Amino acid sequence: MSVCKRLLYIVKHRGIWPSIWRRNVTTWSPVGTAFNATPHRRLELFEKNVGLFGVPELSSPAGFEVTTKRALKATQELVDKVCSSPPGAVTVETFDQLSDGLCKVADLADFVKVAHPDPSFREAAEKTCIEIGTVVEKLNTNVDLCRSLKNLLDNKEVLAQLDPETRKVAELFMFDFAISGIHLDEKLRKEAVKLHVKLLDLNNEFLMGSHLPNRIAKSAIPEHIHCHFATEGSFIQIGGLHAESSNDLVREVAYRIFLYPNADLMECLEELLKCRNKLAKLVGYESYAHRALQGTMAKTPETVMNFLQLLTDKLSERTAIDFEMIKDMKIKLNPRNAELMPWDPPYFSGVLRAERYNIEPSLYSPYFSLGSCMEGLNSLFIQLYGVSIMSEHPSAGEVWNDDVRKLAVVHETEGLLGYIYCDFFHRANKPHQDCHFTIRGGRQCQESGQYQLPVVVLMLSLPHPTKSAPTLLTPSMMENLFHEMGHAMHSMLGRTRYQHITGTRCATDFAEVPSILMEYFATDYRVVNQFARHYQTGQPLPQSMVARLCESKKVCGAADTQLQIFYSALDQMYHGKPQNRSTTDILKDMQQKFYGLPYTPNTAWQLRFSHLIGYGAKYYSYLMSRAVASMVWKQCFVQDPLNRDMGERYRREMLAHGGGKEPMLMVEGMLQRQPTIEDFVDALVTDLNPDFETFIMDSTS
Repeated sequence: MSVCKRLLYIVKHRGIWPSIWRRNVTTWSPVGTAFNATPHRRLELFEKNVGLFGVPELSSPAGFEVTTKRALKATQELVDKVCSSPPGAVTVETFDQLSDGLCKVADLADFVKVAHPDPSFREAAEKTCIEIGTVVEKLNTNVDLCRSLKNLLDNKEVLAQLDPETRKVAELFMFDFAISGIHLDEKLRKEAVKLHVKLLDLNNEFLMGSHLPNRIAKSAIPEHIHCHFATEGSFIQIGGLHAESSNDLVREVAYRIFLYPNADLMECLEELLKCRNKLAKLVGYESYAHRALQGTMAKTPETVMNFLQLLTDKLSERTAIDFEMIKDMKIKLNPRNAELMPWDPPYFSGVLRAERYNIEPSLYSPYFSLGSCMEGLNSLFIQLYGVSIMSEHPSAGEVWNDDVRKLAVVHETEGLLGYIYCDFFHRANKPHQDCHFTIRGGRQCQESGQYQLPVVVLMLSLPHPTKSAPTLLTPSMMENLFHEMGHAMHSMLGRTRYQHITGTRCATDFAEVPSILMEYFATDYRVVNQFARHYQTGQPLPQSMVARLCESKKVCGAADTQLQIFYSALDQMYHGKPQNRSTTDILKDMQQKFYGLPYTPNTAWQLRFSHLIGYGAKYYSYLMSRAVASMVWKQCFVQDPLNRDMGERYRREMLAHGGGKEPMLMVEGMLQRQPTIEDFVDALVTDLNPDFETFIMDSTS
């Protein structure tokens, strides 16, 4: 081997993971090694820059313009093709190819605009998002394009020859036309397009504004708490609620200042809600909520509100007890200030959990090194699905930061299923949020005969490894990792023919089920015991510590759930029939009805409710998905969380279809019965019963 070739081999296969902490008892698997190592900057002297995600043009920001132009050219060609072709399966295939061409550019850009460390890449990606978004809105009101699909759906003879998945995709594309106002006359269609474009701008403005800090003169708050906040000249900057601070005054000041109303952002939100309602009414819906809930498990706003009210009623006594316990703890720690305020529950409920169960995160973190958690996920997926996650070294230019890891997802008989890019570590200007991004959806390519493999990114904000230790996760970080990996496996195992319905492209109140179900696996001792080992000694995490962690979650669980009910109800009210009162007045009313703690004057929590953008009228989805996940866990996995037959059934009934099957039918297929809203409520309430997890562990030990 020549010197150059040998150097290239070393760089490619060994060069970036040299610093590994070895356990005394056992050694790391390859995937554990990849994540329990300190990444060093790669030498790329001999490697060609393959571009972000292997897209050659994206070796520079200018490439976004190139890929956008190419996608738009291909889009026009496919529009011409579908409009001139006779109705048949090829109509749906061409629609999906058209959608895929735009999504591959837009979805990638959507990720890059928030995550790339280089501002020039972010700006180029933002421009692409706007350009593609505008084109999509115009396509959704293209009469000729719609007519080609309508001709198919109206032709009963041809329609009868289509398989159920193809018919479902055709109906979903037609639904996109319908909610965009395709049935309107030309003047109203143009108005609908204008509203869509205006909403794109308003959504972006609100989303950005909701995360901006507020500031106040230093002289306006006591000097002794200045050190708890960031400073900017003569101002204090407050960018969050400081909910975990032990200082009552710090929490109160943070709450009052961070939530202080911003007039411009308030106007933006009011206009956004008006535009959403106007658009919904224009295209024939009673309200924006009615439009948004088509195709979901809940189906109507009335069902959602019934669900939230039933849950509130069932939890009312427990919620009152929780607030009383929290208040007692506040009195115990601060007798002079006994009134329970909205900034109190997160901190004092945490104190209660710690006092009862001794769940200090630092006691758990040594057992949850990032590498061991990834080994645990790999082991779980092998046992449930016959799927392995394998570390691969990315090519030059393929990733946006040196510490991004690449995983290949491989099935024992089906082969390579797709790729997961793991952007796990904190860095400057990176959003401090855990999320899953679809970069490319899976689909059967009729043009090539090949299956287009899905590509996703998981983004976390974990601490970097140090010279003396790998990245160590708190229990909540570990659960978040399992949660996001649930989304990723949904994307990998939802192997649909059409990218329009691939993986997580399904009803919002179903999309969170696979990720929340993973949280149950993450806190079951039989699963945890397979990977939780002390990074220095190799000793397993004691079962008693897992039991304490599970039980601690139920402390003040009713109050925590009630807070989510309040947020969900507020979201429904904002997107229901317009009311002649401000968003703040609506918030006061909903807080009184669904939460109980008093509204704080001169605050506007709704201006920090960023979920109104991505989850408008659908915030309840977290609660409903948790109810379904709870039912699936208790009925199918609690007896044996590593059962391969049940894992295969779960894949077959719930993961494989993506959005190609009615969500409630998937739930019924898994549970083998038809659940009711009352069943969902009971599942959530039962989760809060003490000793449930402990009972299960005791019965199997």
